[in-house]
Amino acid sequence: MATPRTPRKTEAPPAGQATPERDRLPFAEKAFFALCDALHVTDSVRVTAWKTYEKVSLDGVVESHLKKEWWGICIFTAAIDLDEVTFTFTELLKCLGISVCKFVYMIKEMDVNMDTISTKVESTISHLKKKYDVLLALYHKLERTCGLIYVEHPDDQVCAELSSSLVLKLCWIMFLLAKGKILQMEEDLVISFQLLLCVLDYFIKLVPPAVLNEPYKSLSAMSVNSSARTYRRTQNRSIRTSKTDTEIKVIEELCKEHDCNLDEVKNVYFTSFIPFLNSLGITPSSGLPEVESISSKYEEMYLKNKDIDARLFLEKDETLQYDRTECLQLGRTPTKNNPGYDPPVVLPQTPVRAAMNTIQQLMMILNSASDKPSDNLISYFNNCTANPMQSILERTENLSHVFREKFAEAVGQGCAEIGSQRYRLGVRLYYRVMEAILKSEEKRLSIHNFSKLLNNNIFHTSLLACALEVVIATYGASRNAPQSESMNMETDLSFPWIINIFDLKAFDLYKVIESFIKAEPNLTREMIKHLECCEHRIMESLAWQSDSPLFELIKQSKERGGQPDQSEPPNCFTQPLQHNHTAADLYLSPTKSPKKKVSSASVYPPPDGQHALANHPQKPYKSTSLSLFYKKVHWLAYMRLKNLCSRLLSDHPELEHLIWTLFHHTLQNEYELMKDRHLDQIMMCSMYGICKVKNIDLRFKTIVTAYKELTNANQETFKCVLIGEGRYDSIIVFYNSIFMQKLKTNILQYASNKPPTLSSLPHLPHSPYKFSPSPLRVPAGNNIYISPLKSPYKFSEGLLSPTKMTPRSKILVSIGESFGTSEKFQKINQMVCNRDHNLKRHAEVSTAPKTLKRLHFDIGQDEADGREHLSGDSKFQQKLAEMTSTRTRIQNQKLNDGADNSTTDQK
Repeated sequence: MATPRTPRKTEAPPAGQATPERDRLPFAEKAFFALCDALHVTDSVRVTAWKTYEKVSLDGVVESHLKKEWWGICIFTAAIDLDEVTFTFTELLKCLGISVCKFVYMIKEMDVNMDTISTKVESTISHLKKKYDVLLALYHKLERTCGLIYVEHPDDQVCAELSSSLVLKLCWIMFLLAKGKILQMEEDLVISFQLLLCVLDYFIKLVPPAVLNEPYKSLSAMSVNSSARTYRRTQNRSIRTSKTDTEIKVIEELCKEHDCNLDEVKNVYFTSFIPFLNSLGITPSSGLPEVESISSKYEEMYLKNKDIDARLFLEKDETLQYDRTECLQLGRTPTKNNPGYDPPVVLPQTPVRAAMNTIQQLMMILNSASDKPSDNLISYFNNCTANPMQSILERTENLSHVFREKFAEAVGQGCAEIGSQRYRLGVRLYYRVMEAILKSEEKRLSIHNFSKLLNNNIFHTSLLACALEVVIATYGASRNAPQSESMNMETDLSFPWIINIFDLKAFDLYKVIESFIKAEPNLTREMIKHLECCEHRIMESLAWQSDSPLFELIKQSKERGGQPDQSEPPNCFTQPLQHNHTAADLYLSPTKSPKKKVSSASVYPPPDGQHALANHPQKPYKSTSLSLFYKKVHWLAYMRLKNLCSRLLSDHPELEHLIWTLFHHTLQNEYELMKDRHLDQIMMCSMYGICKVKNIDLRFKTIVTAYKELTNANQETFKCVLIGEGRYDSIIVFYNSIFMQKLKTNILQYASNKPPTLSSLPHLPHSPYKFSPSPLRVPAGNNIYISPLKSPYKFSEGLLSPTKMTPRSKILVSIGESFGTSEKFQKINQMVCNRDHNLKRHAEVSTAPKTLKRLHFDIGQDEADGREHLSGDSKFQQKLAEMTSTRTRIQNQKLNDGADNSTTDQK
């Protein structure tokens, strides 16, 4: 294998003559210059890096024994910021003698202490870490898979030199080369894995059968002849979408083994992999490629990209070793670090298995769905005054071309057909959810004519965009993506990519998210959480962009002399975040004043009736979408403020209400301050302003440090705040030059003896979208907990076939076997998980609203007089109590007999 390039030699200055940078850096150490020379950095990078190092040193971040590592990090940040990178990332790691995980951990530490990392550097590090994670997962997957496919020591003398390690090396380097040539967005785990299966299929057919284990030995012999014909037929074609049954036997087995969709892998094979082989001049008759040949081609690409030399995985190089301690530190979140938080047990999964399972869950939802309107939908269309079917089909077709083109631009031009496949999945989900929404509206309003809603272009585009966002996130390209607006949206599928390519306003998408979640009960926990994060991003910043329709709605509300949230009942602000509004209400808003009951005909008037209304005087209108939006924004804003106050002002709890009042006043009356800015910027400024007038010593740096610990935090929020006309600066500059100037009079009132009237504090229930973060305890005193399913199963084998078992899960299974047959457990699961489980009596006596997606249990008492009764639920609880008692008795007996020294994990 070709090794990374050796350090380039530079011409030394004449004896006794100092280099220019040494003149400018008189206090820099010789070892620092030696490192700069090894990396061939420019003078400007040397100067900038040393100045950064001095700042880090003054702040006490640098440990003396890690001085060289900190130099390297400062050189890296300077080179990225100045666009003068003269070394690869692997070369830097080699010089420093540290791993990727250690490097990323240290650079995050420098950011925590100094805030010296620019968004450009943060984006680069994020990309490198994602790429490393994908490569690490795929290499380990390839190692395990090759161990199952190839014979370690073949008996055939002809194959003596073709060891499994050599085949592994060929497969890996060929995959790296193909991945780099085909994929523009290399951190896409799913497409990368599908490409890896194509590479495995290719080499399985090339090697002698004696090197293969069954079933691949037999399948290879069947496929090899027809495979050669396939290459000849497709050599001059860039796309082919079908294979004979004989040809696909190997790749079919690979897909079956790894729960991968066969059609998707075949698509990658014909539209991307075969054209890649043709571009290299490789055919089956060429035999196995030379390691040196493909390695040298990969090295050219690696040196051009200046990133990670992934060939070093083959050598177990220290720079690519997974550092569990450092990587776990990187993965910590404030929620997980809260004292007393007991994280739920999750059965182990590899990243590839988790990705495949997530896709399988989506496929299970869409198995019965079609990418054409169903008969029920067509019936709804026919009932409309103006049939919307033709416009719906045309819109769907037009947006398919947009999606395919933009997907190819982002992922790679060879992946256009993959984009079409994913779009069709989104369309199936779009029609499925649309039908569910219409059924719900029909039941709620007792009407059949949805002409106005179904002829609303924005409603359809938003619903389709939401469905596609679910598909994109399911395939992994959208989850956990950085929120940096400076990232190139043309090469990133993360939200809000989908609304950008559809030219859809974020405020319009917000209207459909909650109804979408309610209409599709089979969405996974992860997808619900992802859609909630999208909604939060809309509420915190995207809806406040200067071209958003939100500002026109607020303006209209102000012209009526009201406040944006005054269309709700006066006491709703202190009530839980519960409402009866649907997507139909929000897209058809504004509606007439709620003081009078509006008939279904006026809620859904036919389009041709709109002209008649124009000739009559209009009564005041209110915007349901605006009032609900503000209610949700207030809930989100107060939730974050309360979190921040608990971290910073626990000794001054009385200030929280004052800060909220200023925060709320700004959102209501100075909403222009939110234009092209972020909700959290106003929150931090409100906190600082109140503390200032109350003589509380709280500096902005302290606020920012605590803010960065919040789960939603992004450093761009406090580093890049709009000051005016495209000019951005820090949040401190924004406070002094904009916020304080606008609200000075209001802020000073809090220092007087007569402060402003305090705003009502919003009620803070659990989010309607979230599952409980920790296991729920079963009532009646049992030591039994129930946790939500976290996809630990291999879906192709059914939901009750765990692929891996922990000691804890084995104990639970053994307890279950003592309880009864699997049929009983299926009935219990049905009873517990059924969303429509009968809770009528509980609802009649309880004023607390039901929370969506939550499990409820009967308390086992008669609501009328408090006496216990034996309902079906309480019988279930009694049985669980018996199980617990039996389990304890067995364990005690085993301990007494010395038969089992193992420990069990009990709540």
